[in-house]
Amino acid sequence: MARAIVSTARLDGLNSWHADWKGLRVVVLGLSMTGFSVADTLAELGADVLVVSESADEEYARLLPVIGAELWTGSLDTVPDALIAHRPDLVVASPGFAPHHPVISWTRSEGIGLWGDLELAWRVRDKVPRPDSSPHEWILVTGTNGKTTTTRLTATMLQTAGYRVAPVGNIGVPVLDAVRDPAGFDVLVVEVSSHQLWYLSLQTGPEPVSPWASVCLNLADDHLQWHGSFAAYRDAKAVVYSHTRTACVYNKADEATRLMVEDADVVEGARAIGFDLGMPGPSDLGVVEGILVDRAFLDDRRNSALELTTLEELARQQLAAPHMVANVLAAAALARSVGAEPAAIREALATFRLDPHRIEVIAISAGVTWVDDSKATNPHAAASSLAAYPGAIWIVGGQLKGVDVSDLVATRGVLAKAAVVIGADRTEVLAAFARHAPAVPVFEVVDTETEDVMAQVVELATEIAHDGDVVLLAPAAASFDQFTSYADRGTRFANAVRTRIERDAGGRHDEDQAPPAGA
Repeated sequence: MARAIVSTARLDGLNSWHADWKGLRVVVLGLSMTGFSVADTLAELGADVLVVSESADEEYARLLPVIGAELWTGSLDTVPDALIAHRPDLVVASPGFAPHHPVISWTRSEGIGLWGDLELAWRVRDKVPRPDSSPHEWILVTGTNGKTTTTRLTATMLQTAGYRVAPVGNIGVPVLDAVRDPAGFDVLVVEVSSHQLWYLSLQTGPEPVSPWASVCLNLADDHLQWHGSFAAYRDAKAVVYSHTRTACVYNKADEATRLMVEDADVVEGARAIGFDLGMPGPSDLGVVEGILVDRAFLDDRRNSALELTTLEELARQQLAAPHMVANVLAAAALARSVGAEPAAIREALATFRLDPHRIEVIAISAGVTWVDDSKATNPHAAASSLAAYPGAIWIVGGQLKGVDVSDLVATRGVLAKAAVVIGADRTEVLAAFARHAPAVPVFEVVDTETEDVMAQVVELATEIAHDGDVVLLAPAAASFDQFTSYADRGTRFANAVRTRIERDAGGRHDEDQAPPAGA
């Protein structure tokens, strides 16, 4: 059966919640949190929606008929007949669908419109306007590492400054849920993955996503299996700066991000705003004698600077590790671009708490500090953790996602007191230590039972560690080989640590075994 052909003009004209979406035949790929938000939105708009997914969460599957959408589940190794029979005018894909996926390849070859959830959200962002009748602004945050922390920091700063703001996107809250929130917002701070940005690169409509401000925090090998190459991954990340209207924030310590800004097609008048841990130049944010300063968002930026906070104050919030300071500076630049005053930024930082599993001190016992950075799921993130804790006993390994850890071992791992290697891709990690850091004692946990892995890790680390040592979980790899998520991996590590401490204490809690919340 031939598919229905929708005119390009009709898709181009769908740039408002109030446009005519009725009867548009749409296939939504994937039924996770994002996929359901897409289906729910399109059904509310009056589109004819078919959700296609390899599997379906029971709750989402139950709700689809309620909202007026259909569901097909099964293998997607080939394009299902049900999808073809639906004759889609548009396919909206969840971020997990890679460019080479058979359904994505078929959609593009057929000339069918292909959007991600961000493009749809941007087109309907006028559903709940601001008091002046204008739609809310977007700030886009990406990078190999630090996205979630920077997104939360930016949102907290803006909220403290009095703006109605929501952190959304890859952080766990679908953008479409915020767009449809009847309360409305002034600003959405959107964490965007390289997957979502690849879909944005396909935009052909007359009103593409045009953020108020944007940042790529850093760039390192990650998600190479999804993108196919590092060059493709880099190109996807660079899309974050496209059509930025006010501030393109970049990392002066990462040349790749500067080159992205230089090459970006931005709106006339957009400024390049740099940040790093050194002395800031005009239009930069940086650090001067332990003080974080802004030389970008003030009138006399050539001769003066505005104090934002101090390294001493950040240390009280566990934000003084170098990569965390960089995240704070990036977030401050984004918030300042909107209009947040330095006092609001300082106040926000005084109460900010990191999410669990992000360089989190989970216990201090017998002089040994145990740190959970399970969120360090790639070498770049692990390198930041190791820089914060040089000489640590390093717990490393998992699912490498096609990334080589040799450089990490050669530059940072060589300084470790010892390494405890876990995960499905142990062979590659062990080989990297043998070649690049042969003097580092290496221990291997071969158990494949999830329940036993961290217990063995902690037992080994306890035997190695002495007073003054740090035991650091910074795997440099994904968790899905042995755990349900990086959070599950970190929680199991923390539980194993606490169990061992309690056993050593004979059931008594040492007064130093766990820091107070937020310490």
